[in-house]
Amino acid sequence: MPFLNVVDPEFDFCAPEVLAAQAASWYAESPIGRVVLRYTPARALLRDPRFDHNGRLFMERNGVSGGPVYDWFVPMIVNRDGADHRRLRGLVNRAFTPRVVENLRPFIRARAEELADRLAENEISDFVTDFGDPMPLAVMCELLGVPPEDHDVFRGWSTDIGLVFSVAHGGDIPGRVAAALLGLSGYVESLMAAKARKPGEDLISALIAARREDGGLVSREELLNLVITLVFAAHDTTRHQLANAMVAFAEHPGQWSVLGQRPELAERAVEEVMRWRPSTTIAYRYAVDHLEFEGLPLAPGDCLTVCVATTQRDPAVFHGGDRFDITVPREAPPLQFGAGPHHCLGAALARAEVGEVLPLLARRFGPPRIAGPVSWSPPMGIHGPETLPLSFASDANALR
Repeated sequence: MPFLNVVDPEFDFCAPEVLAAQAASWYAESPIGRVVLRYTPARALLRDPRFDHNGRLFMERNGVSGGPVYDWFVPMIVNRDGADHRRLRGLVNRAFTPRVVENLRPFIRARAEELADRLAENEISDFVTDFGDPMPLAVMCELLGVPPEDHDVFRGWSTDIGLVFSVAHGGDIPGRVAAALLGLSGYVESLMAAKARKPGEDLISALIAARREDGGLVSREELLNLVITLVFAAHDTTRHQLANAMVAFAEHPGQWSVLGQRPELAERAVEEVMRWRPSTTIAYRYAVDHLEFEGLPLAPGDCLTVCVATTQRDPAVFHGGDRFDITVPREAPPLQFGAGPHHCLGAALARAEVGEVLPLLARRFGPPRIAGPVSWSPPMGIHGPETLPLSFASDANALR
């Protein structure tokens, strides 16, 4: 089997050697076990009830056997399966409805216009600092009812806690996640207490009310865990996705001009940037028992990790998938939101944010150009630029 060093800080899930491995086999060996490279088996894996998330095993195999990160991650909703997962998800579904997302769209548009004004003030801007980070941060805080004066302290916590899926890279990552979790836990706990005393028009208040109506089927500790999980899911993945979109369009300026001229393509543009440069690069599953998957025998605890970005360029599923093209309808859904019962709760909100932002920026600015060195988060986990110096062409219809 091909071997891919996915823990290398410079690893690229769409490098030629990775795509060559994909052509040779549906999976490859790696330092973290077998990694899935093709779309069809990857989607089947994410929907297969013979596999689970096993947060305990994930932590322990990445060198974390106890402490606050372990205690938060293992019982997280993402790592629950079966009836336990349905119980927690049912509570969130009652509070986090499609109407909640639609009601946020005017706020998203208004905030995007404000931040676009700031971009227009400078010839070169760090897109992450000036737009990609504050945009989803503001939406998350509006959703959860976090006061504006606390946005900045929230930013650091929600950014670092998102590194939990990158702990295999080592270094200072475990310590950063632990420090962020301690700070965020204390803040969210006090915020929940305040919302219980004086409810507002926000998701935390709605979750508390839904829990009361359910007669406490979800414990207070589980609710705290849920809210902390929502924080990093609503901020970190979207800030990276927005920055990844800018990189994609900087590499394909003609596509930016097409979007500026045809804003009705916004929905396709969202799906294409998520396919081409997803902010979530891996999804893992563990075999529950002795089983066979795609002809591969597995023992209990054996792990298969989906290389999301690689699978989303699989030529067997995406015709012309080696090209970035927002005009092409893609029938296969992106895998960065998972599949089956664990399909991401925040997928609709992420699509709404990116879908409002991209046509707005394409209408106001010419194609983006990378104007300096880009620093990146680790390739495995939540991935995207940490700094992204950009300039925009003055003519919104101009090609670079």
